[in-house]
Amino acid sequence: MKKFFLWFASTAFIFAGCKKLDQTPVDTATNEAVFSNEKGLELYANSFYKMLPSASDAHKGDAMSDYAARSQAPDFLIEGAFGPRQSNGWDWKDLRNINYFLENNKGPALSPSVRLQYTALARFFRAYFYYAKVRRFGDVPWINKTFKIDDPDLYKGKDTRSLVMDSVLADLNFACENISRTSDNSRSLITKYVALGFKSRICLYEGTWRKYHTEAGMASTSNQWLEQAVDAADKVMKQGGFALNTAGGVDLAYRNLFISTAPVATEVMLASVTDANLAIYNDANWWWTSATYGSRISFTRMFVNTYLNIDGTPFTDKADYQTMVFKDEVQGRDKRLQQTIRMGDYKRINGGTPEAAPPIFSYTYTGYQPIKWVLDDVKYDGGGQNINSISLMRYAEVLLNYAEAKAELNSFNDADWIKTIGALRQRAGITGGLTAKPTVADSYLKDNYFPLISDPSLLEIRRERSIELSLEGLRFDDIVRWKKGDLMTKTWNGFYVPELNVPMDLNGDGVLDVCFYQVMPANPVAKVNYINVAQTVNGQVNPLRLSKDTSGELTWLINTKRIFEQRHYVYPTPEADLLFNTNLKQHPDWVGK
Repeated sequence: MKKFFLWFASTAFIFAGCKKLDQTPVDTATNEAVFSNEKGLELYANSFYKMLPSASDAHKGDAMSDYAARSQAPDFLIEGAFGPRQSNGWDWKDLRNINYFLENNKGPALSPSVRLQYTALARFFRAYFYYAKVRRFGDVPWINKTFKIDDPDLYKGKDTRSLVMDSVLADLNFACENISRTSDNSRSLITKYVALGFKSRICLYEGTWRKYHTEAGMASTSNQWLEQAVDAADKVMKQGGFALNTAGGVDLAYRNLFISTAPVATEVMLASVTDANLAIYNDANWWWTSATYGSRISFTRMFVNTYLNIDGTPFTDKADYQTMVFKDEVQGRDKRLQQTIRMGDYKRINGGTPEAAPPIFSYTYTGYQPIKWVLDDVKYDGGGQNINSISLMRYAEVLLNYAEAKAELNSFNDADWIKTIGALRQRAGITGGLTAKPTVADSYLKDNYFPLISDPSLLEIRRERSIELSLEGLRFDDIVRWKKGDLMTKTWNGFYVPELNVPMDLNGDGVLDVCFYQVMPANPVAKVNYINVAQTVNGQVNPLRLSKDTSGELTWLINTKRIFEQRHYVYPTPEADLLFNTNLKQHPDWVGK
C-alpha cells in the first residue's frame, strides 16, 4: 500500500527524534505526541494497512482450491501430514495495536468528529482481523482491550462464534456509518464503500456458513446475515459510483483489471498498489511462469468445462465435449477464458517481439495455464519485478455477493439477474440469457459440483462467482461456507489426449507443440515438447498419466490421496498456544488428531 510505505518512512524519523508534532520534541512516539493531533492519528492508523495482503501474497490467494492442480498436494489435505503441531496463525499483535489505539484515541485537543473518523477506521480493521481468525479457527477469544501483565483475561478461553461475529458486525456497522471518506483515487485506502463492500463479503460468508453448517445449530439466524449482505451491497451499487470496466471491449476489459499498473478505478475498489519510485513490486510473473518457483498452479478440466459457450449455453451440452482436443474446446467460449489461460492467439513479448505462447509443460500439468496476473513481457518473469497492481476487492464481487444473498433468501428476480449476472456475462461477450434468470438447472453443475442445490439461479450464480473471481483468493472460503469440502478431493484432470505419439497443435497456428508418449519415438519432431505419461519413470510412479492409459484426459498426482473431512473446515488451534494457555481448548473436530 503506497500510503502505508509513506507512513513507514515518516515514522522512522519520528522514532529517531528528528520530527516534531505540534512543537512537542519527542525521541519516541509518545502517547501524547500521537493522540493529541490529527497527524499523529493518521500516522498511527496507517499502520493498520499492513494487515491487508501484500501484492505478492494476494495473487497467490487461491493456491489451495478445488480447481487448482499444483506441484504438490497441500499438507493440510494429506492424512497424517497436518495437525495442531503444524498449525499456525494464532497471532494477536495486530489486535493489540488496534485496541491500544481505540483505548487512547480520546485526546481532548481534537474535535470529536476527527477522533470519530479514526475510531471508525480502527473498528473496521478489528472486524477485518476477527473475520480472518474466525474463518481460520472457528471459535476464538473476543478481546476488545489491551492487557496488563496481571490481567486475568490474559489467559481467557474461547468465546462463542455468535458472540465474536455479532461483535464483528457491530464494528462493521460502526465503520460503515462513520467513515466519512467516500472516494480514494489511489484505491489503496479504506472508504465508506470499501467498508460496505467488505461487509457484504463478511455477511454473505457468515449467513451461508450458518445455513449449510447445520451441525453448528445456527441456521435459524442465517437470514439475518444474508439480509445485511444484501443491504450493504445495495448501498455500494446505488451510491458508490463504481461500474464494471468495459474499456478494451469484450476481448480485453476483464484481463486489464489484473495487469494494469494503476488500479482500474472504475471497478477496482481496493488494491495493493505497485510504485516504481518506492521500489514496490510483486512477483506475479515469477510465480505464474516459473518451472521451479511457486506451486505451478493450473486449472482442472472439470472447472474449465463450466465456462459457457458464447451464446450462453452450457459447453457440456455438446455431445462430444469430453473428447474435444484443447485447440477446439476453447473456441467460441465465454471471453473470460481467453483472458484467463493461454489459448488461441495468446502471445508473449520477447525482446520487443510478440511470439506465440501455447501452454508449456515445463509449467502446467493440465494444459490450462493461467495468465490472469501475468504481464505479457517475459522481462518480468525472473524475480519480483511486476509493476501491475493487485486488486483486493472489485465491484464485480459486490454484484455477486448481492445476487447470491438474494438467491439464498429466495428473493432473486429477473431485475436482479440483469444488473448482476447478466451484466457480468455481457461484459464477457456472452450474447444469450442476459435478461431473465434461468428456469432449468444445468445438469453438469448439479451432478459434478452441487447435487443438493436445485435452484437454477443459485447454480448459475455459483458458476459465475467461480469464473469471475477465479484466482482472486476467495475460492477456498466459498468451499468452506458452502460446506463443499468434497470438491477438494476431485481428480486433478487436464485436457484430452486422443492418442500417444501424435504431436498436437495447442493454439491452432499450424505449429506442433506437444506430444505425449510412453516410449520415446525414434524420430522426434523438431521443436515439439515430448511428455512422458508411462506408468513409471526411472522406477518411480509417474504422477502425470492419461485417464485411459494410452488416451484420455491428463491426470496429475492420482496416487496422492487428498482427504477432506469435517475437521478440515477449520484449522486446529496450534499446540504451542494450547500449552501456553490451558484455558484454550482444541476445536472438537481436531481433538486427538
